[in-house]
Amino acid sequence: MNRNIVAGNWKMNLTFDEAKALVEALNTRVVHPNCSVILGVPSIYLSQLQALLSNESITLAAQNCHHKLSGAFTGEISVPMLQSVNIPYVILGHSERREYFKESDSMILEKVNHALSHDLKVIYCCGEPLSIREENEQNQFIGNQLRESILQLDASDMANIIIAYEPIWAIGTGVTASAQQAQDMHAHIRSLVKDVYGDELAQQTSILYGGSVKPVNASALFSNPDVDGGLVGGASLNPDDFISIIEAF
Repeated sequence: MNRNIVAGNWKMNLTFDEAKALVEALNTRVVHPNCSVILGVPSIYLSQLQALLSNESITLAAQNCHHKLSGAFTGEISVPMLQSVNIPYVILGHSERREYFKESDSMILEKVNHALSHDLKVIYCCGEPLSIREENEQNQFIGNQLRESILQLDASDMANIIIAYEPIWAIGTGVTASAQQAQDMHAHIRSLVKDVYGDELAQQTSILYGGSVKPVNASALFSNPDVDGGLVGGASLNPDDFISIIEAF
């Protein structure tokens, strides 16, 4: 896996016809990218879009999974289900899951462990609210999130984690962390990984920025040494915008 990654999180957007048209556009227009491309699509489309995907530079991710193998959990998606349709990635810990579905760090860690034990790679999200940023306590907040979750993993499991830093105050707001703010936090996150696992694994770990990534700011964000790409929301729904972000590398 290239350390540089551009991932799209479609969230609860697009009809199937719209999703199909977007994948078909990306199939033909994403050519020899200098990064890996991952699409986080609604679970109802995973199998069909997997069959439509013909570009080897692009893979799919689920937007969530349950922490149990199976059972009476109406509406949930299990890791074996994802495995059975060859989905290699899952997004866990997104701030919307934390806020709207009350997912705690311990619950997210349980999901992470479950996914990793079944050979899925995890895009793990972390990020602080505006009140924490305004009090200049973001480093402590993010450190606590990581220590309560992925920094408890064995090194072999940590090697299958992609970290996405998404300041909650910049998700869907049009406000973006400055390139320097992103670099500062990504460097802090990498230092936390280094403290636990050593420099080699820290340098191999992809740390993505998420929070109103757009064609106009992607180059400035990605030019930072510790910003390895983006987890892109709204701009990933438009092929022109998403391809421009990919081409920022």
